[in-house]
Amino acid sequence: MHHSLQKTKQMNGTLLSFLLGMLVACALFLPFLVVDKGFFLYCGDFNSQQIPFYYYLHDFVREGGGTWSWATDLGTSAINSYSFYNLGSPFFWLTLPFPQSWLPYMMVPLLILKFGCIAAAANLYLSRYAKTRNMAVVISLVYAFCGFNVYNIFFNHMLEPVILFPLMLWAMDAFVYDGQRGMFAVLMGLALLDNYFFFIGNVVFLLIYLGVKVAFGEYELSLKRFGLLVFEACLGVGLGMALALPSLLNVIQNPRTDNFASGFGLIMYGNVQQYFAILSSLFLPPDPPYLPNIFTEGAIKWTSMSAFLPIVSVAGVAAYFKSRRWNATKMLLSVSLVMALVPILNSAFYAFNSSYYARWYYMPLLIAAFATLRSLEDADIDLAFGARFALAVTCVYVIFGILPKRDEDGVWSIGLAQDPAKFWLTFLTALFAVLVFYLIVKNYRHKAKFAAVLLGAVMGFSVFYSVIHISLGKFPQWDNDADYKAQQYDTAARLELPGEGFYRIDAYKMHDNVGLWMDESCLQTFNSVVTPSIMEFYPMVGVKRDVSSKPETDIYPLRGLLGVRYTVMPREDTASFEADEVASRGWHPLEEQGTLAVYENENFLPLGFTYDQYIEMDLLTTIYEGDRAGMLVRAIGLTDEQAQKYGHLFEGEVGESYASITYEDYVGNVGARRASSAYDTRADASGFAVDIDLPEDDLVFFSVPYDEGFSASVNGQEAEVLKVSGGMIAVYAPAGDNEIVFRYETPGFKAGAAVSIGSMAVLCVYLIGCMLVQRKRVLAKNARDEERT
Repeated sequence: MHHSLQKTKQMNGTLLSFLLGMLVACALFLPFLVVDKGFFLYCGDFNSQQIPFYYYLHDFVREGGGTWSWATDLGTSAINSYSFYNLGSPFFWLTLPFPQSWLPYMMVPLLILKFGCIAAAANLYLSRYAKTRNMAVVISLVYAFCGFNVYNIFFNHMLEPVILFPLMLWAMDAFVYDGQRGMFAVLMGLALLDNYFFFIGNVVFLLIYLGVKVAFGEYELSLKRFGLLVFEACLGVGLGMALALPSLLNVIQNPRTDNFASGFGLIMYGNVQQYFAILSSLFLPPDPPYLPNIFTEGAIKWTSMSAFLPIVSVAGVAAYFKSRRWNATKMLLSVSLVMALVPILNSAFYAFNSSYYARWYYMPLLIAAFATLRSLEDADIDLAFGARFALAVTCVYVIFGILPKRDEDGVWSIGLAQDPAKFWLTFLTALFAVLVFYLIVKNYRHKAKFAAVLLGAVMGFSVFYSVIHISLGKFPQWDNDADYKAQQYDTAARLELPGEGFYRIDAYKMHDNVGLWMDESCLQTFNSVVTPSIMEFYPMVGVKRDVSSKPETDIYPLRGLLGVRYTVMPREDTASFEADEVASRGWHPLEEQGTLAVYENENFLPLGFTYDQYIEMDLLTTIYEGDRAGMLVRAIGLTDEQAQKYGHLFEGEVGESYASITYEDYVGNVGARRASSAYDTRADASGFAVDIDLPEDDLVFFSVPYDEGFSASVNGQEAEVLKVSGGMIAVYAPAGDNEIVFRYETPGFKAGAAVSIGSMAVLCVYLIGCMLVQRKRVLAKNARDEERT
């Protein structure tokens, strides 16, 4: 009876946390919804990725999905690209019943729901250890609106691992303490499906959590039970393999992941400011992701570096450390701090990649929330000391506002911050929070109203500082984003282009990812996860490719080579486009539509065409980068092996005595390629096909990024897909009229799906088996009880 009552109280607390979490989120987003008239805009990645990703993927899935997304850069596996963002997100799938036009307006409701879920998940974990329902609710809200989560509104999809992580710890606790079976496996699978990147970090922390709990005697695991726990973990990995396996096969080919620290980089950060920034994140609310204010050297921007707990700050943790002997909680927090300060240990959460991120801080923050909960509930813990400690350390940060500095011109000024006003706002906000907490502890610690007063303070302050944080990131971009809705949502999404067949577009002075709004392959794309050959091809032709593709307008031969037929731009920027003689050569204007103007490329090339010359890749990579795109319009790039096999198909080879290609040469080469191009092209989400008439046997080039998932047939006969020109594809075709068909299947998807389905079947059998064993034990116990009576 007592256990049932306790469980009911726990569920009531979890529901209350969920509702209050949504209430606070509603309050903090309300001012911005009023300002933006329902179409919430933030800045940076939120506008550039989160909104268009939801918008585009919504109809991509509703219209049957498929495997290949043409609108993502030059073309990319939809599974590989969007499994990192929202393809595995339950929140994305909630949007499918609604019209696509609603998606931008649903971003805030989804964020509100996510914050409610974070609070509920935290409460579910904390309630096991809480003495009172009310204080567990308070700390659940502290965790939900910690600096890490408020910061990551900017990224949006990064809030979902924060929901799943407390549930994973809750499930592990339930496995050990209550003998609950199956839930840990299910949550492991959900976490892997949701985001493979964060799953790696979750597993690392779970292993630390398990090891520390066992070492301090808080977990008692027999070899059998440990084996079952490992079995459930493996089963969970199997459940998530449908998206994880193809993503893994794709990611390991991405040059951004082949980047490991070495030497001093393993044990020390390259800039001392990194250490101050990490420690300061415990005491000060975060700066906007793209606007660090005090510490501007080192890896600070976009790293999600924030460990700030609203109102309570580090007070509860400090009090806990002072008043409790060494235990699992203190060890977990200590290990986390060491890992944050040692580069190689920090990178363990990201498969030891040397790129710095702090996107695992939500894990130790949950443990910090637990320590705070204990400090608030246990009367013997000196909470007043913790409050004084937090207040004293926060006051120290005033030094950054008053230290003198001298700039390069020898001019002196006061304060180290880039923007002194923003520093004082941030500092005073932090100081106000800990001062309020100190006063609440001093006046209400041992009174019945303690939890209620603290709850009000946490809720009110969470709204206050979150509004400040969003405002500091949003309003500097206000002028830049003023035309976002009119340009992307009102015009680009409804733009009608006259061309038929396959073509690409380019964008000039537009907001990011206009191709997703138009459902067209676009040269200007902001997406971190694309086909690896794109990451190879662009640098080879002199275009930087890290998180985005943004070829400069002066590389005009690239537009013809890649089949760019139209360029879209804001109407007010047509004059600057036409004034740029290099950028506008070969383009003529079409009818303007809404806020946008459209220009058509006179040097557009269809998807497939042939060459009469080739150039060996070793030679191509020695010539000036600015000439390479033009050279690839003149000659196909072949490896030495390919040249030996197919060189006889061409009239000649470009030798070392080539001359730079002029614009007139480029136009002539385009004409030659167009004369031997496909006369019909068809493309959909499963691949593409062309019809081409060849006077003789030849290699047919396609401006499509090479991917191992492509298979080709020529007139119904299987053909080898060649990787040519530094990342594009070609096939051999005989003389005559040919139908060339490419079909795409994401490598690893079928195998991963089979593993997931198999794991689901095993899970069902496992759960049934556990139920039967439990039933047998209950019957045996009842029989023994009857014998005694």
